[in-house]
Amino acid sequence: MRKTIMALLLTAIIGGKAHAADGDRYFGIAPGIMYERGMEITAGMEWETRNHKAWEFFGNYYLKWEECGNCGHVCPETFWRSYNTWALGAAYKPCVLRRRNTVGRLRLGLSAGSDRNEMIGGVHAGYEHNYRLKSGLIIYWQAKTDLMINCRDLFRTGIAIGIKLPIG
Repeated sequence: MRKTIMALLLTAIIGGKAHAADGDRYFGIAPGIMYERGMEITAGMEWETRNHKAWEFFGNYYLKWEECGNCGHVCPETFWRSYNTWALGAAYKPCVLRRRNTVGRLRLGLSAGSDRNEMIGGVHAGYEHNYRLKSGLIIYWQAKTDLMINCRDLFRTGIAIGIKLPIG
């Protein structure tokens, strides 16, 4: 009986994954609000690696609104046409907190993109906290700060809330 149990245990150890979540892939989308008078949406693909670290490749669209010079309020024209940027980038996410069904990660990345006139670049830093549901779906929030190069906003800071859908 002991030999059977040892054989089953050895088979489970050798045949199973070396690390939980190795190679898991997710598609995520997160709208966010940024200081001062900005909002964004980020969509990306994430690959988890060993020890709950991850890589994310993302696309980001940012919109900054201003008050109308005529009426002093935020009008549809000043909201949608004030200042827009888009960017593509990558972020490395080392794990800093691990609990049951919860992972906290730093988010460190670079991006490049454009506004309507010229090329922009970005350096991104922040914290991301993930909550894994039974279905495999992940709900997460991010606190983030972006240093934007060649852009109207040098610093952007804000929060985003999103979901990640498992792929494959």
